[in-house]
Amino acid sequence: MAFRLVQPSVLPGFRISLGFSLAYLAVIVLLPLAALLSSTLSIDGAEIWRIATEDRTLAALKVSFLTALAAAAFDLPLGLLVAWVLVRYDFPGRRLLDAMIDLPFALPTAVAGIALTALYAPNGWIGALLAPLGVKIAFTPVGIFIALVFVSLPFIVRTVQPVLADADREVEEASASLGAGRLFTVLRVVLPPLLPTLLTGFALALARAIGEYGSVIFIAGNIPYVSEIAPLLIVIKLEEFDYAGATVIAAVMLAISFAMLVAVNLLQSISRRRLGHV
Repeated sequence: MAFRLVQPSVLPGFRISLGFSLAYLAVIVLLPLAALLSSTLSIDGAEIWRIATEDRTLAALKVSFLTALAAAAFDLPLGLLVAWVLVRYDFPGRRLLDAMIDLPFALPTAVAGIALTALYAPNGWIGALLAPLGVKIAFTPVGIFIALVFVSLPFIVRTVQPVLADADREVEEASASLGAGRLFTVLRVVLPPLLPTLLTGFALALARAIGEYGSVIFIAGNIPYVSEIAPLLIVIKLEEFDYAGATVIAAVMLAISFAMLVAVNLLQSISRRRLGHV
């Protein structure tokens, strides 16, 4: 007599759970994306190419994606360092610092943008100190970079922190007992197992930075060809009733974002295989 092994689960049956998950994914994610693609395909191909290759569109896309990449790359070592300090050290105010990491999650993005502008504007606390030196942060891509670093840092910290807390410290002690230096232990023992997690945090931070709007428009200055981001250009197109232009720019952003996330996922798969993970 054949017996089937049934694994206990707190969720309903597989078919019900899978059906609900697919329906939820279709309504929340796939349906809006399908509507966007359908609207894009309804536009003439020559018009799509004209809008996508306009100088203003290319400049806005360049500002959005390059500053997002730079912010996510900057957050990668910074987030690892913050997570390391929170996990490996006990000091006064550690819980307060740990709670402050989540501040960009709870703080309205517009409030963050206004606060950053007040700091880095030419008449702000920090901007006023830099202005005599000829350094301008607000209303430039540098200001956009700072805003994106602020809103995306928690994604890397919260992704790395639990994995780092569960890491086996005996491996580090074994490395030290064998005569390895601290730098060698960090580079060859600590970081390799964290690489898939770091890439996950990088992907989350990058996705947040690319689509960020509220905290950027105040400090960016929104100068065309200089500090205008693609999401703002989409809003401008909609206000001008240029729905075709807004649709094409949104579709281009979707395509580039999808390609970047696929590349990050491929790197994750390669790193997991090298570490022997499934």
